[in-house]
Amino acid sequence: MAKVTRDDVARLAGTSTAVVSYVINNGPRPVAPATRERVLAAIKELGYRPDRVAQAMASRRTDLIGMIVPDARQPFFAEMAHAVEQAAADRGKMVLVGNSDYLDEREVHYLRAFLGMRVSGLILVSQGPSETAAAEIDAWDARVVLLHRRPEAIEDVAVVTDDVGGARLATRHLLEHHGHPYVACLGGTEETPVVGDPVADHVTGWRKAMEEAGRETEGRLFQAPYNRYDAYQVALALLAGPHRPPAIVCATDDQAIGVLRAARELRIDVPGELAVAGFDDVKEAALTDPPLTTVASDRPAMARAAIDLVLDDSLRVAGSRRERLKLFPSRLVIRRSCGCG
Repeated sequence: MAKVTRDDVARLAGTSTAVVSYVINNGPRPVAPATRERVLAAIKELGYRPDRVAQAMASRRTDLIGMIVPDARQPFFAEMAHAVEQAAADRGKMVLVGNSDYLDEREVHYLRAFLGMRVSGLILVSQGPSETAAAEIDAWDARVVLLHRRPEAIEDVAVVTDDVGGARLATRHLLEHHGHPYVACLGGTEETPVVGDPVADHVTGWRKAMEEAGRETEGRLFQAPYNRYDAYQVALALLAGPHRPPAIVCATDDQAIGVLRAARELRIDVPGELAVAGFDDVKEAALTDPPLTTVASDRPAMARAAIDLVLDDSLRVAGSRRERLKLFPSRLVIRRSCGCG
């Protein structure tokens, strides 16, 4: 059976192939309603399916958006990727997701793969990117929107949260509302970038709140990986030691969940003997025991903003006055782990 072509559709609808193209692609020129109906009827009758690969080669763009995250196993990145996918679907786009595992070479691998597929643009959650990744982006003249992180070295379009302000809110709540003598902080690792990384900003927010309250920070910042499993091991040692803090603010909810698990194992009452707060407000935070006080951002709105920006042609025009940084506020979500309620 011969393959149905756009010419076949045009002949049956009594119009040109260009008009068929305008109907299929919703533009760039308008089509009269009656003509559009004839084209759609012809497509249905003939069973025509557009060749998306050929379209991509011709237009140098597909209906795909590439998204690279450090680790989709972490609830925050999984929920953010889902929000981006929903926002993209509302714009008639699909999302391809790759996990860099915090490795430069893996990030470059996905960059090359997605750009080779002629994606409409890239949404990148990156600690770098590396010089190689930046060179790939420049070589392909790719549309890139940074999400969640904005490394200092990159002056590109970005959608971020007020991470410093959010951590400051949580720390001040523990100090002022609950009267703790000090608050310890579970930050990142030695590999965590000092500038442009949300975890580093969470530590900065904690420091600011402590200093504003006249409290010492020396010896009260502890390194821990971002995931709950390794954070649990760090928390076991910290909470079993002779200088157990009265309160801990964690850079991620996953870390806080690890702390809650360690406290339960050591039979430390939360929040009676230890107050805990996290950052991200993943869905699981409301289901921990006790429910976790944390810092939230509007992920659906951030995802919509990222999709809008990655599809915005005006941002590629030299001297564009369009806003290139969208900063979303943080808010404190109070639950029982801090001692409220």
